[in-house]
Order: sequence, then C-alpha cells, then structure tokens
Amino acid sequence: NTGLPLPIKSLKNSPFATHLLPPKLTTMEPNFYLSLLLLFVSFVSISLFVVFYKHRSSFSGPNLPPGDAGLPYVGESLQFLSTGWKGHPEKFIFDRISKYSSHVFKTSLLGEPAAVFCGAAGNRFLFSNENKLVQAWWPNSVNKVFPSSLQTSSKEEAKKMRKMLPQFLKPEALQRYIGIMDTIAQRHFDMGWENKDEVVVFPLAKRYTFWLACRLFISVEDPNHVARFADPFNLIASGIISIPIDLPGTPFNRAIKASNFIRKELGAIIKQRKIDLAEGKATPTQDILSHMLLATDEDGKHMNELDIADKILGLLIGGHDTASAACTFIVKYLAELPHIYNEVYKEQMEIAKSKAPGELLNWDDIQKMKYSWNVACEVMRLAPPLQGAFREAMTDFIFNGFSIPKGWKIYWSANSTHKSADYFPQPEKFDPTRFEGSGPAPYTFVPFGGGPRMCPGKEYARLEILVFMHNLVKRFRWEKLIPDEKIVVDPMPMPAKGLPVRLHPHKA
Repeated sequence: NTGLPLPIKSLKNSPFATHLLPPKLTTMEPNFYLSLLLLFVSFVSISLFVVFYKHRSSFSGPNLPPGDAGLPYVGESLQFLSTGWKGHPEKFIFDRISKYSSHVFKTSLLGEPAAVFCGAAGNRFLFSNENKLVQAWWPNSVNKVFPSSLQTSSKEEAKKMRKMLPQFLKPEALQRYIGIMDTIAQRHFDMGWENKDEVVVFPLAKRYTFWLACRLFISVEDPNHVARFADPFNLIASGIISIPIDLPGTPFNRAIKASNFIRKELGAIIKQRKIDLAEGKATPTQDILSHMLLATDEDGKHMNELDIADKILGLLIGGHDTASAACTFIVKYLAELPHIYNEVYKEQMEIAKSKAPGELLNWDDIQKMKYSWNVACEVMRLAPPLQGAFREAMTDFIFNGFSIPKGWKIYWSANSTHKSADYFPQPEKFDPTRFEGSGPAPYTFVPFGGGPRMCPGKEYARLEILVFMHNLVKRFRWEKLIPDEKIVVDPMPMPAKGLPVRLHPHKA
C-alpha cells in the first residue's frame, strides 16, 4: 500500500506472477524454432527441385539434339553473351560443335529452350522453311522497347513492313538516292573528319549512317535535328538485347525511355508531313514516311500516326546500326592492310578522276566499285554486323536426325560458316578474292541472312557503304592509334575504344 514497487522476490511469490512476469522459455520453444527453420529449408529445397525439374523436363524428350540446358532461367545465356564480350562470339558455337560432334545442339538462351543450327546445311534448312516449319522470333524485351500501338506483336508488324519496303529498297528505286547519299557523305566528312589530326571512327560512322537514314526515310537532314535523335537511338541499340530488368538506370530501362522519347518526336514530324502533303509542300514519293501516310490496307484504311511512328522507329534502328559497324571495320582492316588499301584507292580514284568538278556519284560509278565491294564483303565475313538471329519452331520437325519440338527457339549463327575452314580456307586470313567469280558457296556467306527473311535493306547498305568508302579513301590515309585494340560483340561487333585513328590527308 506504500505505492512502492514490490521487490522481484515478492513478485515471484505473488499469485499474479504469471501475469506480471515474462514466461520462462520452455524446452519446447527451441524445438519449435528449429522446426520452423527445417520447414523453411525444406520448402526452399522442394521449390528449387521443382524449378530444376521443370527446367530439365522442358529439355527432355525422345531424340533431342545433344547439349546442356544450363541453370534455370539463366541457361547458357551468360556463356553465349560473354564470348562476344571477350571478342570471340564463334567460340560458344565451335566449342559445342566439337564437344557434341554435332552441327545442331540444344541449349537454353534468354530463358528459352533452344536449338542452335550450324553450318551451311542448317542455314539452308532454316531459310528454305521460313513460315513453313519456322517463323521469326524476338525476345519479349524487344516488344517492350518497341511496343506496337496496335497491340500486335513485333513479329506481325515485321511481316507488314516486309510487304511495304521492297518498292523503296530495290536497286531501281535506290538509284535516285545515290546523289543524296554522296552529298551527305561529303558534308559528313567536311564536318567530322577534315582538318582533324585524330578521330574516333565508330561514333563518326554511326553519325553518317544515321544521318542518311533520317534523310532518306523521313527527309530530316538538318545536322542539329539529326543530332537530337542520335543519343536516344544509341540508348535503344545498347539496351535492346540487354538483361530485361526495367529498373531506373539499367540499359533496358533507358532503352524504353529513349523509345518513348523518339516516338513523340516522330509524332510531331508525322503531323507536319500530313499538313505538307495536303498543301502540296511534300510529295507522295519523296520518302518512306510519305508512302506510309498515303498507303491503305485491304479495307481502304490508312495507318494511324502511332503505328507509323512505330514502323519508322524500327526502320531507323535497322537502317543505320549494322552499316555503321561495317563501315568501322572497313576502316580498321584498311589501316592494317596497306596493300588492300592501295587497291581500293586505285579503284576509287579512277572513278573520282572521271567526274566533272562538283559532279555526284551515280549508279554507273557504284557498279565500277567491284573490288571495293569484295573488300567490304570480306570485312563482313570476318566481323558480321548481324551475328545471327532467332526463329521459333511452328511444329515438331526433324533436322539432321534430331527432333525439334514445337515452340523451341532456333538460333542460326553467321560465324558458324564465316569462321569455318570447311567453307573458307584459312578463315582468319583477309582475302577479298574469295568473292570473285561466283563467290562463296550458297548459304555460307550470310551477313544479311537469307531466304524470305533476307535483310530487305541489303542493297541500301551496299550503296551507303560504297559511298562511304569512296569519300574516305579519296581524302585520307590513316593509322590506328591502338594497334591491338580489343573487339567486343554486344550485340554487334565494335572496337572497345571506338577505333581512334590518326589521319593523313592526301596532298592536292
């Protein structure tokens, strides 16, 4: 009754002790926590077992190709990508061909069960069975970077584009663009190369091919306007085939943001073009954008603006990225091989001397660049801008005696033939004569793919590469500043430092 707290000893004897004092730990409680821990470990173990079992079961079946499924979700993706990061993308392919003594093997790439087809026979089979046994496939990450406004897949949109492009990208149509290409090439070299002792080639090559794509596809040629697009496009290119983690700061997240930014910019260009077409300030045939705005489908409906923006976005990516890699490696090999440079220089100067002052290149000039194109082809054999591509099995089928289940992804690799001594003797040797006469055997030289899905921009790429070579060699010789610069493939080949060179202008 004093109001003072009772001593602990008194509390222990109090009838309220069980309410006032914390209960003692019983011998049951350690066992309870141990049981919880064992239950958690068991749950994790069973979950992992189920994941591994499901992963392995998706790679099991009668008569599948030899190979290793790797870890769940990851598969062999890291090995596949890391050989490219180290500059030897063919190693993933050739190591497994050797290990399994087979030109088709199973693996797991980008979270999907996959079969890798190697060699000319694999290329021939896939290219000949397009839309019969196999169809194009892209990872879901591509649909997130390039979401179609029509809620259809990138696969469906690609089919529509393939029907639309040939009339613009066939040789007859491209002839009228050669003068424009030459004009932009001259402006490019005046602005980016002239009066400089040293330059970094890869970003300059990207600037050239992107400028051309902007001019010929959407009639944007102001360098400042082009530059506004350039950085976001580089973010898309680096994030498209990255690990698809959409968190702030990741390459994938930056690619999605860049895609959205460019789509808005294109929307403004499209709105203005519609006005210009209505007022007669733009012509129906001036570029692909005009054609898309005026084209109708089977029901007579025009494409909506967002759909056009999606398609132009994809075209601008495809229209400059691979060609810029080819141009960069042409500079690399011509620096390393003076005797090859001399032959290219001789051919191009004969053309240059035949021109009147200020006269632009034309179709006949391009046809005379036979040796230069053989050099470009040999460059693309050794450093193919398109490393390969995925397909999806539309049904179960047999290839090379092995069963390929419906839904499996199939990868073909340019390097499986380009770097093989079976098709190209001394494959590491730079030899443009491989392309003389009838050239390499069918299905062995595939920098543009093949079959119905061969790159529709192949002829466009030939023109922009040859125009680049012409303007380059008639102005300069050059030397590499990093003699043993590493090459990385991510997802296209590129010099690790961008290929810095020292320029030596020709004396007038």
